[in-house]
Amino acid sequence: MKNLYNAAVLNEIVERINKLQPESPREWGKMDVPQMLSHCAAALEVAVGSKNPPRLFIGRILSPFFKSSFFNEQPFKKNAPTDKSLVIIGKQDFEREKQRLTQLVKQFAEGGESKCTTHPHSFFGKLSPEQWSIGMYKHLDHHFRQFGV
Repeated sequence: MKNLYNAAVLNEIVERINKLQPESPREWGKMDVPQMLSHCAAALEVAVGSKNPPRLFIGRILSPFFKSSFFNEQPFKKNAPTDKSLVIIGKQDFEREKQRLTQLVKQFAEGGESKCTTHPHSFFGKLSPEQWSIGMYKHLDHHFRQFGV
């Protein structure tokens, strides 16, 4: 399974970020490219521990049924629900968000397991650093596929 601690996977993700354009058409969803970049950066802020959203009650109930989907080989499904703390509304600056996401991806990958958050995921609860790394790769892949990269 691909994860962000692998240098080749990190390079792939950075290359895909660099292929995005402000006008890249979306294949599903509501966000534009700058909003998606901001959303992905916010998710990585959780993974590096700079944001700590509270555990969702619904996640405590449903996560046992869905947790394995966070770490398996299957891509995330289109139009999956988003934690409200990660919903991005309003105009975002493409270049700023692109740089922010690139920096956070590198920070997460280069920090390695010892720098990964120990705070529970808002839906899935306690995750190992490897699970965070797989989940963050799958999240980025999901949104990059949303915009054709």
